Amino acid sequence: MPLILPSNSISAVGYEVDNSLRISADSNDSLSRTLGSGNQKTFTISLWFKPSKISFTDSGGGADRQIIGQTASSYWRILLYRDFKMQIYGETTFNFLTNQLFRDFSAWYHLVVKVDTTQSTESNRVKIYINGSQITSFSSATYPTQNQDLPFNNAQLHSIGRSPSFGGYDYYDGYLAELVLIDGTALDPTSFGEFDEATGIWKPIDVSGLTFGTNGFYLDFENSGSLGADVSGNGNNFTVNNLTSIDQTTDTPTNNYATLNALDNYYANSTFSEGNCSITTSTSNYAINTSTFGVSSGKWYWEAKVGSVSDSNDNFGITDVVQSSTSQALATTSGAYSRIPFQGRLYEGTSYTASWGSTFTTGDIMSVALDLENNRLYFGKNGTFENSGDPTSSTGAISITPASNTTNGVYFAGFGDFGSNTQWLVNFGNPPYSANGYSDANGYGNMSYSVPSGYYVLNTKNLAEFG
Repeated sequence: MPLILPSNSISAVGYEVDNSLRISADSNDSLSRTLGSGNQKTFTISLWFKPSKISFTDSGGGADRQIIGQTASSYWRILLYRDFKMQIYGETTFNFLTNQLFRDFSAWYHLVVKVDTTQSTESNRVKIYINGSQITSFSSATYPTQNQDLPFNNAQLHSIGRSPSFGGYDYYDGYLAELVLIDGTALDPTSFGEFDEATGIWKPIDVSGLTFGTNGFYLDFENSGSLGADVSGNGNNFTVNNLTSIDQTTDTPTNNYATLNALDNYYANSTFSEGNCSITTSTSNYAINTSTFGVSSGKWYWEAKVGSVSDSNDNFGITDVVQSSTSQALATTSGAYSRIPFQGRLYEGTSYTASWGSTFTTGDIMSVALDLENNRLYFGKNGTFENSGDPTSSTGAISITPASNTTNGVYFAGFGDFGSNTQWLVNFGNPPYSANGYSDANGYGNMSYSVPSGYYVLNTKNLAEFG
């Protein structure tokens, strides 16, 4: 499934999704509402999702990630199933388990579930689409009977992001955008998206003019003070559970932001949370966690807040490395440049400069400015670049190998340690904590400190223009 880049440049004209909702399973985040009595034979669900966490195996009911469902009575659920598949099913009524896998944590997907049990042809009663294309390959597929009332869109508790039964298991982890229920009409995906003429990539369209029906709702997540607000005109607002304004994000299907790469974690064995914008490193492994986006040109800026510090070996920086062991730290690997503030060292590959920069502690904001036009790197702390660094000039610059001469031709953001529990809260423009609203020259990002002139945050619109 391709990376969603619906607008390949900032000058592109088209519908823009401004906000999404970041749901963290570790915080038990969810939305809930008891709907009225709706049409249980004919309805449509449309939503965009960017997953952050899916378990490989069941672990006491906590492996599956429910996106939306009704499980108060004769449950009906859409969930990301263990082993990266998607399951849509209703108790004793129907069941679909895809052969397609959903394991790209850097990409947005668009899901449409079109239901019309009045259809005489069995295969027309439930149709499932991803990014505009119908899924027809299933590990299992059981269709509802004709004219059957399904246990959804009824007067029961409906939840987004969790199952209200099963002891509160099955919390979703990731991002949601443009979440719509159409009550009483079965719509094709072209009511919610279209293929871009220039790129052929599926992208959102404006859905505000649709007829939503009595139970229908449209959650656009644009009101940070009321993240469950329905903007369909029906007033079918959802109750917010454990979500705050920080969980409103600008990582959307029309401007996808970098996060930390949960798939590049085999050796590091770190714990991911907050939509993969937070990691807690392993106590035993030295390996590196990297960003989902690698860059080979342009000028880029990001920040990382120190959530917790357990020893003096915590480091951050850039790397071109693909992990191959549990003892491959930033500071011991060729192709990496990193800071270990507690040691007061700058590492360039496996060599280091002592007495470089200052120490950090919990709550400090560390900065990275990466200049791949001039092959320079700068590190900062709490708004001041260290060792008199000036990203707008060569003053205090760390000279780095051109990306074209590295092993993989790109640099990734890198975070790691030497076997300790350190938490990094990473901000590529879409922070998991309260920042100060500084943006780049294109108006993107929510940073704690001013973005240096000529530098940009890591999202797909900026990559389309500068990367």
